[in-house]
Amino acid sequence: MEEYIVSARKYRPSAFDAVVGQEALTTTLKNAIATGKLAHAYLFCGPRGVGKTTCARIFAKTINCLHPLDNGEACNECESCRAFNEQRSLNIHELDAASNNSVEEIRALIEKVRIPPQVGRYKVFIIDEVHMLSTAAFNAFLKTLEEPPSYVIFILATTEKHKILPTILSRCQVYDFNRMSVQAIVNHLKFVAEKEGYAYEPEALNIIAQKADGGMRDALSIFDQAVSYTRGNLAYQKVIENLNVLDYEYYFRFVDHFLKNETPQCMLLFNEVLEKGFEGSHFISGLAAHLRDLLVSHDAVTLPLLEVSDNIRTRYQEQARRCPAKFLYRAIKLCSDCDLNYRASHNKRLLVEITLIQLSQLTQEDDADGGAGRRPEKTLKPLFNRSAGTTATPAATPVNPHTPQAAAEKTASTVKETTANYETYPHHPSPLPAAQPEGRKIPKVKMGAFGPSIRRISQETTEKPPADKPAAEPARASRQPAAPQEEKDYPVTEDNINHCWFEFIQILPQEETAMAQRMKVIRPKLLKDETFEVVVDNEQVKIYMEKMAPKVEEHMRSHLHNRRIRMTVRIADPTENTRVTSKPQQLQIMAKRNPALQKLKDEFGLELV
Repeated sequence: MEEYIVSARKYRPSAFDAVVGQEALTTTLKNAIATGKLAHAYLFCGPRGVGKTTCARIFAKTINCLHPLDNGEACNECESCRAFNEQRSLNIHELDAASNNSVEEIRALIEKVRIPPQVGRYKVFIIDEVHMLSTAAFNAFLKTLEEPPSYVIFILATTEKHKILPTILSRCQVYDFNRMSVQAIVNHLKFVAEKEGYAYEPEALNIIAQKADGGMRDALSIFDQAVSYTRGNLAYQKVIENLNVLDYEYYFRFVDHFLKNETPQCMLLFNEVLEKGFEGSHFISGLAAHLRDLLVSHDAVTLPLLEVSDNIRTRYQEQARRCPAKFLYRAIKLCSDCDLNYRASHNKRLLVEITLIQLSQLTQEDDADGGAGRRPEKTLKPLFNRSAGTTATPAATPVNPHTPQAAAEKTASTVKETTANYETYPHHPSPLPAAQPEGRKIPKVKMGAFGPSIRRISQETTEKPPADKPAAEPARASRQPAAPQEEKDYPVTEDNINHCWFEFIQILPQEETAMAQRMKVIRPKLLKDETFEVVVDNEQVKIYMEKMAPKVEEHMRSHLHNRRIRMTVRIADPTENTRVTSKPQQLQIMAKRNPALQKLKDEFGLELV
């Protein structure tokens, strides 16, 4: 039985022209060899499986070739090339820095550097995964790397360039290897399949290329696995079954359900996906990628960004024509939000199902026509309509929460609740003038047009009616408004002032949350003549509280039925405490109001916790 060799080793390139996806780098290396401008140290960095070590070996073989070809490739016929191909060359040394990362290994390598090559012109040292070297090993290697003998060339390879010391980077020519495109991997897989005589479908090779994530070695490993499962017949369905890949077909079906607003079908189809063993996060990220592919299929300019086979590309274009651009924008945003919140969610399935419900309602006719790219409304519409026999109740008129009416209703309800909580002071008839009834509204006029006039006032005072016209007096008297009855201002206490103070805090709007929090720790102090004092920390807070004082006074006067209530603001002295922050301070204030509380604490030996 012939010895089996995996495709990644069997079809490993042995010449620069056979390297896939790195044409710019291989051309640079070939030109450097042709002109004889070789550096003493190279650094090849990039993702796994993109050809770093392969290019290092080809470079080492080519510079030692005794009869290089005109195109810059090795001849593969001289003694140096045959020794390399048979893996017995003494001029090429490979070191795995992952398992040989100590100072002793680097010192042994430096000893080998002193021995010149026996065959060929250069002695090449390839150090793979060089970022795994310890700091001491890097420091021991610095001097030799900077000034090696003329016959020595170092080629360092790594997948994590950021872990290499800057002193090492400055001594090397850096070559960055890129991830390979899906089409480049597919073309190479076709070449391997035809060489081995395997039957394949282009969609199957495309799935393998996407699964490889830009690495040719990973693609060939997956290719060998799929060949073993399908016995050399790489059919699309067999490949996705073997690789446990969620099929395109599911995503196409989901989008069709979204466009038809078929929420129950979306839920059942998602349950089918879960029963096949796929995670919700894998599904939602795949759905977002599918929607992105539909978006790039909308325009012929962005169509080259779609890395799929020709048959699947046609399906994408057909479905993209039926998807409005605004739908795709909002759908991608919903999927992205679900993907971000998936890990933190406790009920992950419910999170995905809610997203599917929102996606299936994006194209409903009664949906608000949001602008392209705007955040979708986080509202859910009814999934099922009412039955025909059910009598629908008239829908209430929607109220905009930002209208004055809604704000007034919200304020009224808040005042009602807070009044119930703090209803400890007596209620008296208000001394303030009663509000105008609905039928007698006073029109608003500008004072510029009807301002007070000294001339008019003087005329009215000088022109008095004669005494022989007593009949006109009752008529004029009837037009005079009745004198308001004098109301009584009821006394207030410091407790009532504090209750009203907290009531006012409760009805502050949401924009004043920061000030409300600051006001909660302030305790107004009642002075004489119905004047209470508010002590603040600094000048800025004083200015703000003085602006708010008229509103606070109006609230106090209407609730405590006293028109003489005044509010003053003062900045606290450096030694004065303006805030009640600790629990002992709170207890001290409460005990001052109710001495029985302190007696209860002392009697039972209670402690604050």
